[in-house]
Formats: sequence, C-alpha cells, structure tokens
Amino acid sequence: MSEPNEPTGPNGTAGQTDRAAESAQSTGGAGRHVRVVLVDDHRMFRTGVQAEIGQTEQTCVEVVGEAADVDQAVTVITATRPEVVLLDVHLPGGGGVEVLRRCAPLMGDTERPVRFLALSVSDAAEDVIGVIRGGARGYVTKTITGTDLVDSVFRVQEGDAVFSPRLAGFVLDAFASTDAPPLDEDLDRLTQREREVLRLIARGYAYKEIAKQLFISVKTVESHVSAVLRKLQLSNRHELTRWATARRLV
Repeated sequence: MSEPNEPTGPNGTAGQTDRAAESAQSTGGAGRHVRVVLVDDHRMFRTGVQAEIGQTEQTCVEVVGEAADVDQAVTVITATRPEVVLLDVHLPGGGGVEVLRRCAPLMGDTERPVRFLALSVSDAAEDVIGVIRGGARGYVTKTITGTDLVDSVFRVQEGDAVFSPRLAGFVLDAFASTDAPPLDEDLDRLTQREREVLRLIARGYAYKEIAKQLFISVKTVESHVSAVLRKLQLSNRHELTRWATARRLV
C-alpha cells in the first residue's frame, strides 16, 4: 500500500478525465484550483478516484494526500490542510464521524476551513445524517461520475451543500421535523461498519452474502456480529433483528 500522504498515480480512462476537465471549465475554468485529500480504506477505489479527478492540469483538482483509516486521515488532513476532504463513511478506527470529530477545529477555521464531502457506497439514512451532524458539507454515493464529482468538490469548496439525489430528503426529515428521534446511545456504541453489518443481518443476509457485499471476509463478518451482540447485550441474530426492526434500521 502507498503511504497515506502520497497520492496514487493516475491511470484512468481518457474519456472520463476529459469529461471531468469539462466540469472544471464549467465551474470556473483554469483560474480555479482545489486541494483534496482522499480518505477511503479501499486502495483500488482511491486509485480510481485519483485517476478520475486528479489530472490537475485538466480538472484543476490536486490530490495532496490519501488515508485508509481514521488515524491516518487525521494526520494527513492536519499536515496538508486541504480545501476539501473526500471522506468514506466506513473506516477502520471509528468511521468518518470520528474523523469529523477530531478535525472539528480545522472545519471551524474562519480563514482556511477544511470542508468535508462524504463519498460512500452506503445510502442509508443513519449514515447520511450521522456525517452531516458531524459537520460534512454534503454526501454523494460512489455511483457518481467523475464529472459530477469534480463539480461537487468545487461546490463544497465554495461552501455549498451537495447531495446525491434523494439523500437530501434524509437530512431535511432529520433536521426539519419537530419529532425527529433523539440520538440512540446504544447505536452510537457501534462503529459505522458494525452498523452496516447489523443492518444486513437484520435483513436476513447470510454471512457469505454480507462478506461479498462489503468486500470483507466471512471471518471479519463473524467478528463484527460478535462485537455487535456484545455491545448491545444481545444473545443471537434473532434478538438482533428484533432490536434493529424496533429502531427502523432495516
């Protein structure tokens, strides 16, 4: 694995890069520039994003650092002080919410604020609401195109809020509703990855199916399930399913 503060070299397709360049031109042209840090625990995904948006001369986006877990993320972000961080929700060490918590002083800097845009495979309401409550300026899913991602990065740099279609509704429901549910202390004990495994277990997925969907091993799934049961003081997956259903997590 490359060092977290060394950007991965570009090797993407010319077509996507050209379209990303067009996006940079449409958002202000060659006079604009944004420094970005990529935070994701999948190296291949970071490489793909670098290839899509990291052609600085064309896109005006400069990838100045990468990280694969919470500790690396905080170190790299603090050292490089980018304008925008592309942040995965599920990370070793506490998840994207923990990165946001530890980088709160950087977000609050009035002269050189570091802004966060969540970039995740998850479109679950609790993930979206969690990172927005933590201070992220937006949330887009990994189905986004290179062109739209470049546009989103520049918009977040300017202070705009950016969301993939339908995800904004989660935020509106959570913050505009007078009867929005309070934070669940039991749920807060779980990491983002444990929440994802919990949700899939409650939906009836087998361990092998969960492993395939999350790109992790069956043994890792078993470890996450054991941790969830222990933290929630539950005995088996049937109790876990009832617990998740009662909280509308399924």
